[in-house]
Amino acid sequence: MSQKRKLFEEVGESAPQRAVDTPKGGMIDRGRGGARGAIRLWLFVLFAMVVLMIAVGGLTRLTDSGLSITEWKPVTGALPPMSEAGWQAEFDKYQQIPEFQIENNDMTLAGFKVIYWWEWGHRQLGRVIGLVWALGFAGFLIARKIPAGWTGRLLLLGALGGLQGAIGWWMVSSGLSGERTDVASYRLAVHLGLAFVILGFIAWYAMLLARPERELTQARRGHEAKLFSLSTGWMHFAFLQILIGALVAGIDAGRSFTDWPLMAGGLVPPQMMVIEPWWRNFFENPATVQFIHRMTGYLLFAFSAMVWLRGRRSANRATRAAFNAGFIALLAQIGMGIFTVLTAAPWQVAIVHQLLAVVLWVLILRARFHSRYPQAQSVRG
Repeated sequence: MSQKRKLFEEVGESAPQRAVDTPKGGMIDRGRGGARGAIRLWLFVLFAMVVLMIAVGGLTRLTDSGLSITEWKPVTGALPPMSEAGWQAEFDKYQQIPEFQIENNDMTLAGFKVIYWWEWGHRQLGRVIGLVWALGFAGFLIARKIPAGWTGRLLLLGALGGLQGAIGWWMVSSGLSGERTDVASYRLAVHLGLAFVILGFIAWYAMLLARPERELTQARRGHEAKLFSLSTGWMHFAFLQILIGALVAGIDAGRSFTDWPLMAGGLVPPQMMVIEPWWRNFFENPATVQFIHRMTGYLLFAFSAMVWLRGRRSANRATRAAFNAGFIALLAQIGMGIFTVLTAAPWQVAIVHQLLAVVLWVLILRARFHSRYPQAQSVRG
């Protein structure tokens, strides 16, 4: 039998008992949490593996190893040759392509094994990345730990990874016939560009998962629309420069003109439009491609300086710091690019230049994220 309550009983006497049943985080987080921390850790692993994939891919390109495996066997190709007869069979296939017949016709089986291992390692790493994604996604899905609204996003990463494998073979196949002794530079640009797109999605998702859903909702109300628009343009501009850089790498244009700020002693290099038809110069002429890369770099610097100056005026301390970091990375990348040209792009320098592009890309994305979701700070801050 319930006891009579006093007319003026303190309401707070029963409040602690009711508070126990109230879910923390409010209605917006109810049933949406999932394993945000674990998924974020998984994304970090994928991010590191994709960066390693970019580095190995760059070294495979710099060592002219990309055409050593002339077939695409996503499953059975995981095993390398297991006998001398197997090695000889692979070498025989390589001897049928233009790269061997025109450039490497003095290569021995021992030399072939060196370039084969580079390409095999590159493809094997791609398989491992796919496996890590598939196991992680399946595990979170079966355990029902994926936050609401995130299943499609995580599936997108897997779909892009599969597409990347197909584009990789599309790129390699361009160098297996005809008179070409290397892959088509524009296909290399597509391949590298998609790798940066994948990195961008992973980084953005990791940044989103680092903060509770309710905090992101609140932060959106205070976002800086103009700064977000400028940083989006900054992101696209940097991506364009990355694609042009891939064109430079695809035809070794970085080793063609090794003076700076001039090119072959002039502001404009000679023989910029000597290839017919004219449009091929923008993909296959080292003078034209490197000149465009340099000019785009100057324009990117000017635009970046404008975005940085606007970012410095942000009222949010963390946002200002993010734009400072992005601009410093840009300056470092420009300096490394000049050094790469002056040293005729040795592989050690070229790979650092490529990895700095990854750092710059992520820091630009981070600045864009802060302009969209500014961190809460005290009034004094």
